[in-house]
Formats: sequence, structure tokens, C-alpha cells
Amino acid sequence: MRLMSLMSTRRSSTAPSEGAGARQGPLVALGRLAAVPALAVLLAGCGIRATEVPTNFGPAPSRVQCSLAEPDVAAQAARGLPVQVFLLCGSSLVTVDRTVRVPDGAADSERRILVAQGLLDQLATPPSPAEKEAGYSTDVRGGITVGRPRAGDPEDTLRLSTAPDSLTSYALAQVVCTFSDSAAAEGDGSVVLGGPGAESPRRYECTDEVRARPGSTEPPSRDAAGE
Repeated sequence: MRLMSLMSTRRSSTAPSEGAGARQGPLVALGRLAAVPALAVLLAGCGIRATEVPTNFGPAPSRVQCSLAEPDVAAQAARGLPVQVFLLCGSSLVTVDRTVRVPDGAADSERRILVAQGLLDQLATPPSPAEKEAGYSTDVRGGITVGRPRAGDPEDTLRLSTAPDSLTSYALAQVVCTFSDSAAAEGDGSVVLGGPGAESPRRYECTDEVRARPGSTEPPSRDAAGE
């Protein structure tokens, strides 16, 4: 009997009491809660911001390209003849409003040459600060002049001081599309261009593909001799 009593006493002294287990539960939970702010501090120290909710701010806002304020048409008319030229923006051609000076009373043939020269000068003019901000540029260089047709040329030929085939694909597209959409041409979407040499002039067309991809699509052309 004494032996059984001693063994019972030893088991009761080594086994955890229910009260102790109940007290350990809250203590463990408190320890885990205390570890959360400590983990947040460690993450902040490593440059990582702790958050419980996933965030998605989306892409950064981009600047609007190829968009300008509406021009003052009345002010443009006071400065000269309102025209449009094709500038580069992104990978395509976009029209921009300009003006050219044409003397009153000029004959039709002279007027066409003056308009063409004014358009070329506008194409070679660097874009304004606002146009640069919007992404506009030009590949046409200054110094190109426009001359009259030669004997045997179609009467609407524009002879350039630089051969058209020596222009970059971008510059040629700008010139062709600007001329073909102006009083410098016949208004059929094409323009006859020649160079300073003896080569025959060619009729160039401004197509949708040229306006969309001037760097990789050259204006279609054909020999205009005999037209």
C-alpha cells in the first residue's frame, strides 16, 4: 500500500496540471502577437514595406503624344495662306497647320512653285517647343529649292535641287504627302517630282501605308515622261 501511494505521488508531481496548461495557452498566443510588430520592424529596416493588402497602382501615366491645341485659323489667315504639312510623330506621318506667303496676283504656274517652296521651307523648319513636347520631328533638311519643269516634263512637274531618290525614306514621304495634298499638285493624291539632273521626273503617290509607315514604305512611283 505504501509503495502504490509513493508511485501515485510521483506521477502527480511530474505530470503538468490542467491549470498550468491553461495558463501556457494565452502566454504562447501573446508571444506570437508580440513577434508580429518585431517582424514589421525588421522588414522596414530592410527597405521592405509590410502590408496586409496587395496593392496594384497600374502603369505610370504617359504623356499624350501627337496632340496639339487647336490653331487660331483667323490668326493664321492673317499671316498667309493656311496649309498643312506632314511631320513625323512616333512611327507615322501627322498633319500640322502652317502658313505660306504667296503674293497676290501671281499666275497659276508661279503660284504653284511658290506654294511648293513655302511647304518645303516649313518642312525644314524645326518643330516648335510645343510640337517637340508632343513628339513631332522632321527629317527634311533646309536648303532645298523648287524649280520649274523642263522641256518635255509634265506641266505640273516640280524640279527639286536635291534628287528625290537621295532623300531619306522619311523625308521623301514627308515631301510627297505634303505636296500631293496641297495647291502645289493636281489634287489627285500624287505629285510629279524631278531632280537637278537629266533624269526623267517620276509621279509619286501618298498612300495610307506611306503615312502609317514612312520609314519602311516608300511612296509608290512611276516614270512620268510622256504624260
